[in-house]
Amino acid sequence: MDGNDQFMPISVSLKDRRCMVVGGGISALREVERLLECGGPITVVAPKLHEKLDFFASRKMITVEKREYRSPEAGDYGLVVSASDDAGVDQQVHADAKRAGVLVNVVGDLSRCDFLFPAVLRRDCLTAAISTDGKASFVSGHLRVVLDNIFPEHWKRLMKLAASFQSRVESRWVGDPAKKDICYSEFLEADWKKMLDDLSDEQMEDELTRLLEMPQ
Repeated sequence: MDGNDQFMPISVSLKDRRCMVVGGGISALREVERLLECGGPITVVAPKLHEKLDFFASRKMITVEKREYRSPEAGDYGLVVSASDDAGVDQQVHADAKRAGVLVNVVGDLSRCDFLFPAVLRRDCLTAAISTDGKASFVSGHLRVVLDNIFPEHWKRLMKLAASFQSRVESRWVGDPAKKDICYSEFLEADWKKMLDDLSDEQMEDELTRLLEMPQ
């Protein structure tokens, strides 16, 4: 990878995709915590583990194998992160994963990364991510704070409402895209911040029903 290469921003489901993290130090811990947010099964391989990784294992949040990495086992996984703090091990993990066509990230070595972890803000089903393709990560970390101001906490409730509303619109107006568009436009134009502050759950439900039936 050279300085002109760019990463494609995509969202990947980790459900049933076995993830491997090689390494047991603070760098590995950071990557495990990121993976845990997405719910994939995680196996950590390292002779020694950070105490928090041991804690995760005790809660059955991850699987740990306290041993050295065994080539070519990276090829048996769906996603691999190498954070071993050993250049030789990281090189071998990368080679094994590439040979098997498995996406791999070698922490601290952009040239050996098929994917990167962006700075992420989540508000229920809304995910906002910032990445600098690994070239100025301190900036993406700063912009994560900016996103927190753009999407304050009330967006969690709003996104739950939006997801529910879309499901209802799709069921109510099957085969009528024009009426669906009317519903969505009205939803987007509503003063949700005020309504979230002023309306009870029952009143909010009444408002969603009103928006749902507007195209009649």
